[in-house]
Order: sequence, then C-alpha cells, then structure tokens
Amino acid sequence: MTLTADSRKPPERRLHPLRAEIVRGFAPWTGAAVLLTLGMLLTGTSAQWQGGWAETRSQLHDSMLVIAPLTAAAGCLQGGRERRRRTDELWETAVRGRLARFLASAMPVALWAAAGFTAAATLALLATWPYAQGDRPHLGLLPGDAVLLAACAMAGHVVGRLVAWRPAAPALAMAGYVGLAVPAMASPGAGRHLDAAFPAPVGSYPVWWQPVVMAVWTGGLASAAVLAYAARRRYTALVPLAAAIAAGALLVRTGDGLWHDDPLASRQVCDTSTTPQICVNARYEGLLPQVREALSEVVGRLEGVQNLPVRFEDRPTAPRHGEAQLPMLAPLGWSVVRGRLTDPKQYAWEAVAELEGRGDCQSTLDPRVRRADDAVEHYLAPGPHQEYFDQLAAEGSAAERAELTARQRARARLASMGEEERRIWLSAYFATAGSCGARAVPAL
Repeated sequence: MTLTADSRKPPERRLHPLRAEIVRGFAPWTGAAVLLTLGMLLTGTSAQWQGGWAETRSQLHDSMLVIAPLTAAAGCLQGGRERRRRTDELWETAVRGRLARFLASAMPVALWAAAGFTAAATLALLATWPYAQGDRPHLGLLPGDAVLLAACAMAGHVVGRLVAWRPAAPALAMAGYVGLAVPAMASPGAGRHLDAAFPAPVGSYPVWWQPVVMAVWTGGLASAAVLAYAARRRYTALVPLAAAIAAGALLVRTGDGLWHDDPLASRQVCDTSTTPQICVNARYEGLLPQVREALSEVVGRLEGVQNLPVRFEDRPTAPRHGEAQLPMLAPLGWSVVRGRLTDPKQYAWEAVAELEGRGDCQSTLDPRVRRADDAVEHYLAPGPHQEYFDQLAAEGSAAERAELTARQRARARLASMGEEERRIWLSAYFATAGSCGARAVPAL
C-alpha cells in the first residue's frame, strides 16, 4: 500500500540543545536569584540612591561585590550537576565535542545571570527616574557588570567540573567575595583598578573605553579558563588570555586616569533673586526650589542686613571668600530622600549656623558669644529640637539653669528690637562671622 502525500507525517522539528537548558532546569533559577538578591540589596538602601542617577549607578556597580560571587557559585553548582547525577561518563559519550557540551550547560546560567542583573538595573533606573533632580542616567558601567556576571558563571562552571567536592560552590562564593573585597579595602594602588567590583565614585565617571577594557579583562580570563578546560586545541586559550593580560596592563597603567571628575559636581545653579543668593550643586538642580523655600524665612529676616556672604553655596570643599556653606545635599539619605528635603527646619537652622562661621572654635567660645549665636539662630531659624534641649537645661544643675535664663534673655532682647535697630545689630554681628574672639561681637 502506497502512502499518499497527505498521510505522511511532517518531519520532526529539531530543537537546539540550548533551548531545554535555557527554559528549564537550574539556569532560570539563577536569574531569579540574581534579581531577588539585587532587589533586596537595593531596597534596603533605597534612601541612599533613589533620586540620584550617579548614586543609582554606583549602587548597582557596588552590588557586584555580592552578586558576582553568587553567580560564580551558581555556575559551580551547574558544573557539578552531571557528577551529582552520576551521568558524567554517559555525558562524555555524546556525539558533540567537549566544548559544545560545556557551552550547552554553562551558557544558560551565564545568560540568565546577566538577564537577572539587567532586569534589576532597569527597575532601579525606573525607580530613580521620578525623583531625579538633575544630571542624566549613567549607563556606562552596566554592560561591563553584565559581562562580569557571565564571566563568573563560566569560570564557576569550570571549577564545578574540576572540583569533586560538595561544598565547592559556597567555598567559591566566599573566595570570590574575599578576592573582590580585599582590593577595595587595601591601600591605594594601581592594581586596585583590576578589581571589577571596585566601588564607583559618585562624583566621577569612567573614560568611555574603561567598561570595554574591563569587559575584555574579565571576559578574557573566563574564556581562557573555558578553552583550557574544554577546547580540543587547548593552546587556543592563549588568545583570550593574551587579550586579558593586555587589558589588565592598560587598566593598571592608566590608574586613576580611568576616572574623570563629573563637571556637574563642581558647577552651581543659583537663585540670584535673594540676598544672600542661594546656590545648589548642578547634580541636584531640581532641589533649588525646595532649598529656597526652606530658607525663605531666613532670607526675609535678613533683608537690609549688611556684611552678609554673597551667596550660600553647596560644594564638597570649604566655602570661598564671600560664601557660606549650605548643609550638604549629598550623600543622599540624610538631608534628601527621594527628591525631598527630609527636614526643612533643620536644614534652615544648619544653614544659619554656617552663616556664623564659628564651627572651628565652638569648644573655646566665650559664653557671651554663644548667647549671641543662640539668639541669632533662634530669631532666624530656631532649631526643631530647641525646646527639648531647653527643657533638659531647665531640669539640670543650677549652672545650666542660669545659662538657660541668660540665653532666653538674649533671645528676648533681639526679638524686642525695632526693625532698624535689629538690622544695625545684625550687621555688626555678621561683620564678626568666623571670629572666635568675644571683643568684636556686639552685646545683647
């Protein structure tokens, strides 16, 4: 009996060996572990990065200290799978070559680890976007970090194939953590730039080729290990090894030149409609309206007062002549959380304290100067916890109660002055800003 064309069975479709490993088994769980672990790390520190693009970049990169050893351990577990199943000898009889068999088992873990990191990084960037106050997304390090995770998975797979020891995976994770953490804690040196998880400075950005060279360094080492283990011609491992050595030499030779200062970190954005002017770091330009609002009462009460600084400024260095330091907006998580000032009253009080400029001699100040400073702070921007400290002094020793009475008397004297008299007194007071002597400070 002859079969007709319609009754013939369609040819079976051959699926690539990677498909089963990618969609089933241990590899997807690796991606989920990376995603969840990174999610927990980011959630626990969200106040310190959410709202700053550079902070988000640095937090994601710094997480490699934990995620990279985790990925290496996952690769090690996958590498020892056949030994645990007692199918390693059967696996060696497969038609495909040793390298093809190795890649079919190792690549899914590497791909899923990179995918889990990419998903977590995307979610972190989306979480930052609504609260970002300036700057722009910093994406340069992310591809290199994904390559690092893939390289750790591949290298861990080699260890899993070679080491017949059940605790090999956790031991590899601990060794990887120590290997990445030690350079970060060691004394400065050019060799620290070989550490792919070395902390990324918030106020800096890498030269354009640094992530590429770092990917060659980490990927080259992992590729050399894979080829040395699984390739038919093992000498081919010399090619990626040579590339990795060249990349490492370039990283070490360049040293600190791998990072440049962010121009925005040294630029100020100012509101010139007030006296003093109010300036914030350009990386947080969007916070200027909030800072102006927090200082609005202070600026209003200083109207017409002479001898004031030209501007409030927000720099990581000491203020220049004619400037007063604002309370620092960075690092995030203190004065600023998710694009909002956490305590505007505290912020204003700290700004007034910087106007006085006597921070370096607080321990040696004359009591009369302390009372004048306290009266000015209480008039311009009373501290949010002032009542609490006054209550403690009222319940303290006789000397503390007497000092509290003197401070309250000075506050009342300044508040009871007429506007013109108070402007004259404040002008004389701010002429002594930064002075630690009591003679020039006007009496109250």
